[in-house]
Amino acid sequence: MHFRTLCLTSVVALTANTALAEMNFNRIASFATPLNMADGEDRKAETSAEIIAATADGNTLVYTDSPLGVLGRIDITDAANPKPLGNIALEGEPTSVAISGAFALVGVNTSESYTAPSGFVASMNIADGIETDRCDLGGQPDSIAVAKDGSFVAVAIENERDEDLGDGRTGQLPAGYLVTVGLTDEGLLDCDTLKKIEMTGLAEVSPEDPEPEFVDINEKGEIIVTMQENNHLVVVSKEGEILNHFSAGAVDLEGIDATDERGALIFTESQTGRVREPDAVKWIDADHFATANEGDMDGGSRGWTIFNKDGTVVYESGASFEHALVQIGHYPDKRSDSKGIEPESIEFAKFGDTPFVFVGSERGSAVGVYDVTDLPNPVLKQILPSGVGPEGYVALPARGLLVSANEKDLIDDGGPRAHVMMYELQDAAAQYPTLTSEGADELIGWGAISGMVADQDGMIYAVNDSFYGFQPSIFKIDPSQTPARIVDVIRVHRANGAPAQKLDLEGITLDGKGGFYLASEGRTDRAIPHAIYHVTSEGLIKSHKQEIGLPAELMAVEKRFGFEGITKIGDTLWMAVQREWKDDPKNHVKLVSYNLETKEWGAVLYPKAEPATGWVGLSEIVAHGDFVYIIERDNQIGSNVVTKKIYRVPAAEMVPAQLGGDLPVVSKEEVRDLIPDLEAFGGYVTDKVEGLAILPDGSAFVSTDNDGVDDSSGETFFWSIGKL
Repeated sequence: MHFRTLCLTSVVALTANTALAEMNFNRIASFATPLNMADGEDRKAETSAEIIAATADGNTLVYTDSPLGVLGRIDITDAANPKPLGNIALEGEPTSVAISGAFALVGVNTSESYTAPSGFVASMNIADGIETDRCDLGGQPDSIAVAKDGSFVAVAIENERDEDLGDGRTGQLPAGYLVTVGLTDEGLLDCDTLKKIEMTGLAEVSPEDPEPEFVDINEKGEIIVTMQENNHLVVVSKEGEILNHFSAGAVDLEGIDATDERGALIFTESQTGRVREPDAVKWIDADHFATANEGDMDGGSRGWTIFNKDGTVVYESGASFEHALVQIGHYPDKRSDSKGIEPESIEFAKFGDTPFVFVGSERGSAVGVYDVTDLPNPVLKQILPSGVGPEGYVALPARGLLVSANEKDLIDDGGPRAHVMMYELQDAAAQYPTLTSEGADELIGWGAISGMVADQDGMIYAVNDSFYGFQPSIFKIDPSQTPARIVDVIRVHRANGAPAQKLDLEGITLDGKGGFYLASEGRTDRAIPHAIYHVTSEGLIKSHKQEIGLPAELMAVEKRFGFEGITKIGDTLWMAVQREWKDDPKNHVKLVSYNLETKEWGAVLYPKAEPATGWVGLSEIVAHGDFVYIIERDNQIGSNVVTKKIYRVPAAEMVPAQLGGDLPVVSKEEVRDLIPDLEAFGGYVTDKVEGLAILPDGSAFVSTDNDGVDDSSGETFFWSIGKL
């Protein structure tokens, strides 16, 4: 079956409504998984939060941590202040977890090889971590689900293939299957009731080698099984009878970016017959279920689907969910030639009278909140920011909570740790997104926002950095709306119409004549010059005369970390150098000047903070009134952050001295510590505070850089800090 979709813009309203009449989910806390490690353990070891479940009272979370081989536990009695309960060590790799009474039922993979898979399901006392029962499964377990009446547990035995063997396709035995195990009244495993349900001969793709991926159980005890690589769905009775099975089908996608890593967001391409290859699945009611169509071997349709258990498609999102993430800056460009945003996880719950489906994007690091009151016409109510690589969700309607488990731990790259995040349904405005291109005349993709500048009409212009090296852009933002709106985009280009190359735009200021001056942070080892570019209102660099290169005095001492921000005072441009160059005193950086009339260069020195860890540098410079405002930040994330601040320097002290000689040191005064602002968004504190724009009335806006959603949660924060 094929569904054709044409979705150039999101059909839904994601506006963070300022009226309080509508309920919204907002993130209230995050929990870093290393907090569950015991004293003396190596906190730098990789951890993860993958599949997550909650006790019946909603006060305790249990999640699988594959790298550590443990179950993690979190006390969320006070959801805004989660507390570690420690890890439970397992004798293998945990693959999934579900809750039965006071016990966590966990699937554990003990396979020695792909050809000799093995594993067991164990019952662990959540309170004390003691194993009470264990049933051998005869193969490698994946997903687990407990029947709503608590009578049995279903386990998908995947027996996954070796993707490095041959062409990495299915057809590698042994085959996978489904297992059910009865539960006692206390919620313990009754291994004597274990039943193996064969699934061979069902799928069109490798019928001899089914790979069950995910299971869920409806109110009738019927089990829905996804066989992702086989692109097949199977409905099984609680007695083990196969009630129905059918292909998951394919989708024709329009308006997508399907080209690998070109450093540009261009949504004009299509893919026909893209097989869904669903991963997670959840029942909505006794007859309907929803799938997250992540893809694996041959496909991945970038969206999600509602099926009737008779095999008919009730709703297909097509590219619309991906487009919604594009509009809020969460599109992962490096995944364009693969599976785009990769919806991997899905959850269903009814909050009050409203049934919601929550669709998690693994690569976009966000979750879509859909009202599915009308099953053929779901309404996307919100998109919530998640940690990096969300893998599992659990909804707790009785407590008004949604919880995400985010598996990616970037400790080796100095990035954020794996997190579990809490969201609360509140009588409040939606906190996220803070910036969107929804409502524009075209689908505008964006990300990696760096420098900003405000115009006299109240609009703000922002540039993207070299992550989008083949699409340098200036975004026009209306900050008067909530969320702030990207209303237009100006592409920076050469006279031949081609995108300007070898730029790393980190600053923008007005030229006073409708055009802009752009600061590009150089990197000589990549042939990217340190430079200033003068562009027209249409983004045109007319000729080499509009390119201002650095003088010999600066090039002799330059290093990688160059211009971060540019501002204009009279006829003089001022650029902030991010970090010390070769001739700078320790913890001092240059504010470089260039006089547009005399063509003379100069500089002063700015005293920056001593880094507690890593480094501290400058990210922005903005002149307003009698002061020059500067963003000073460290490169730390989460609990390690120390410096994310705005300082001001008296404009009277900005008197440049000749390069090569002694430079005067300006004084600075702290204006605002931005760490409390960043903490208020409920996640971990991000590192890259990069943009500052000040309106004529003194109202200031700050923004962060999301690194193009590459090893990043994709979150961009754009917020007002009031009048300076």
